[in-house]
Amino acid sequence: MNDDNILKVGSNEMELVDFRLIREENGKVYEGIYGVNVAKVREIIKFPTLTELPGTPEYIDGIFDLRGIVIPVINLAKWMKIKDPEGAELQKRIIITEFNNILIGFAVHEARRIRRISWGDIESASFTSEDNGVFNQTRITGVTKIENDEVLLILDLESIIEELGFYTPSTQTSTEIEQFKGSALILDDSSTARRIVKEAMQKMGFNVIEAQDGKEGLQKLQEMLNIFGDNITEELKIIVSDVEMPQMDGFHFASHVKNNDLLKSIPIVFNSSISDHFSDIRGQQAGADAYLTKFDASTFYTEISKAIHASEQKKSTLTV
Repeated sequence: MNDDNILKVGSNEMELVDFRLIREENGKVYEGIYGVNVAKVREIIKFPTLTELPGTPEYIDGIFDLRGIVIPVINLAKWMKIKDPEGAELQKRIIITEFNNILIGFAVHEARRIRRISWGDIESASFTSEDNGVFNQTRITGVTKIENDEVLLILDLESIIEELGFYTPSTQTSTEIEQFKGSALILDDSSTARRIVKEAMQKMGFNVIEAQDGKEGLQKLQEMLNIFGDNITEELKIIVSDVEMPQMDGFHFASHVKNNDLLKSIPIVFNSSISDHFSDIRGQQAGADAYLTKFDASTFYTEISKAIHASEQKKSTLTV
C-alpha cells in the first residue's frame, strides 16, 4: 500500500482506545467509559510486577522495566479519586502512552477495544473539572455517544502528565526571539497546550486568538474576514494548529483554509504530540508549512519565523 492510500484511510476519523474505570457509589457499581487517541498509545499490556517508589504520591503505583526502558505507572483511578469496588473482578491493564518521546504507563481497570469515530461525532466537553466528584481533577477534551446511548469521555492524558511533573515544557530559549506585529490564531483542544503556545506567540509579539477545534477556528477566521476583508493577511500572520481535535481535526481545518483564496497564503504550522511519519505527510498534503512535535522552544520559534518569512517572500514574488 502506498503513502497516498494509507493517508486516505480514516482521514475523517479518530481511533480511540476504549478503556474502563469501575467505581462504587452508594452500594452500586458504575462503569466509566473513557478513550485516548490510538496515535498516542505505544502498546497495552497486562498488569506487570511493579517496583514501588517510596515517597511518591499514592496514584504512582511504581515502575517497571519494558525491554530496557523504565516506565512509571500512574494509577488513573486513584488520580481521579475513584475507589476500586470491593470484590469486583478487574482485568487491569497498563496503557503505555508516548508524549514528546516520554513513555508513561496508565493503569486502568479494563482496556476494551479500539473504536473508530468520526470527528464530527465528537463534541467538545461542556463541563468543567469541578462539576462533580467523579470528574474532579480530570482533563476531558471531548465526548461522544456510543451504543446504548452511553457516553465515552476522551481524556487529555498529556495535560495529566504535565500536571504530575513528568513533562514540563518551557517557552524559554537561550537565543533571541524574533519579534513580529499582527495576530496569530492558535487551535488546540487542550487548554494546557493552548496556554504554552499562547505564551510563546506572545513572546514573539503577536496578538493571540484562540480556538478549541477546527470548527471554532473557521468561525474565528470568518469573524476576522468580516472585519478585515481582503486585507486579512495584513493582520493575521500565522496559524498554529493541533492535529487531533473534536468537531474538526487540524488536517481538515487546514484544507478549508488553503481552499479559500483570501486565506490560503497564511502559513499554517501543525504543533502536535503525535510524531508518526504519516501525520507529517498528511500535514504537508493539507498544505501546512511545517509540522512540529510539542514542544521544543528553540525549534518552535525558528520554524514559526521561517514559515512567516517564506510566506512573505512568496507574496512579494507574486506582486513583482
